[in-house]
Amino acid sequence: MFKQPVPGEPQRSVGPAYAGAVDTEAVRSFVLAAERGQLQRAADELGITQQAVSKRIAALERELGVRLFDRTAREVEPTLDGQAFLAHARGILAGVDRAIAAIRPESRALRIDVLGYRPGQAIVLHEYWRAHPGTELDVVVLKVDDPQRAAAAVRAGEVDASLRTVTDSRTLPDGVRMLHLLDFPMELLVGPRHPLATARTVTAEQLRGHRIWVPGIAPRSEWGEFYAELAGDLELRIDGAGPNFGVEPLLDTLADSAEVATLTGARDRLIWPANHRLRQIPVTNPTIAYPVSIIFRESDPHPGIRPVIDHFRSLATLSGDVWRPSWARAGSGS
Repeated sequence: MFKQPVPGEPQRSVGPAYAGAVDTEAVRSFVLAAERGQLQRAADELGITQQAVSKRIAALERELGVRLFDRTAREVEPTLDGQAFLAHARGILAGVDRAIAAIRPESRALRIDVLGYRPGQAIVLHEYWRAHPGTELDVVVLKVDDPQRAAAAVRAGEVDASLRTVTDSRTLPDGVRMLHLLDFPMELLVGPRHPLATARTVTAEQLRGHRIWVPGIAPRSEWGEFYAELAGDLELRIDGAGPNFGVEPLLDTLADSAEVATLTGARDRLIWPANHRLRQIPVTNPTIAYPVSIIFRESDPHPGIRPVIDHFRSLATLSGDVWRPSWARAGSGS
C-alpha cells in the first residue's frame, strides 16, 4: 500500500546515491533543534535568530526531500526520517569538526619534518617529547633531498616546520624563516681492523688519506654541501660513490674492512651486532660540527614550535677549535 503524497510536504525521491550539496550549518541547526526540542534554544546556542534556524532547517528539508520535524507552537520533534537522519548528522558534524581541528595550528599536533629517524635531530626531538608528556607531535620524513623543497612544503602548510638547512638563507621562500638551533659533533666510525681503531681521539690531520665513505650523497642536499666543504677545507678524502643501501650494509662493510671509515653524528642512533666491534671515535683539532636549523612560517607559526626551539638551544654548545661549514660560520639563519 502506497502513502498518498500530502500537498505542500517535501516528498522522498527514490534513485541513485545522493549527490547534492548539504549545508553543514543547516545540519548543525537541525541537530541542536532535535536535541533541545525547540528552535529557540537551538538559535540561542548558535547565536542567531529563531527565524534563521527555521529557514536553515526548511532549506535542509527541501534539499533532502523529506520532512525532518513535526512542529507544534513551541516544540519540535523529529519525524521517523528525522530520527534516521539524526544519528548520521551527528557523525557528519563530528567529521567536519575533526577536519577543521586537523588544520588549525592551535588545536592539532605539531607536524615537523626531520632528515630521518636515526640522525641526532630526531633523537633530540624524541627526548623533548618524552620530557613533555601530552605534547602532540607528528614527525615525518619528507621524501626530498633538496632543502628548498622542504622549505616550500613549510610555506605551503604541508608541514609546520622542518629540521633542515637551506645553506643560502637569501634563497628562502617569502614568509619562511630559518633559525640555527645547535651543532652536533661528528665522530669517526671504523671497524676493528682499521688503523685508527685503537685511537681514543683522532685529529683532522690523522684522517687525511683515509677513505671516508659516505655512500649516496644526493645532489643539492645540505649534507652533500657539508661534505664537499669539509673535504675541501680539511683536505679529507670523502668518497660518496656507490648507491645508498641503508645503514646496515654500511655497518657490515665497516666491520669487514681495514680501509673504510665513515663519519656519524655523536647523537645518531646506530645499533650493530656485538661481533662487528665497531668503534666511534671523537674527532678533535678541530671538532667537526654538523649544524642543525629549523625552518618555519613567519606568520602564524604553530605554537608548539617555540618550545622545541628552546629545548634544542638549551643543549650544550660546542666550544674551542670547531670546524663549521661556511653558512654556519656566516651566521646564516641565526
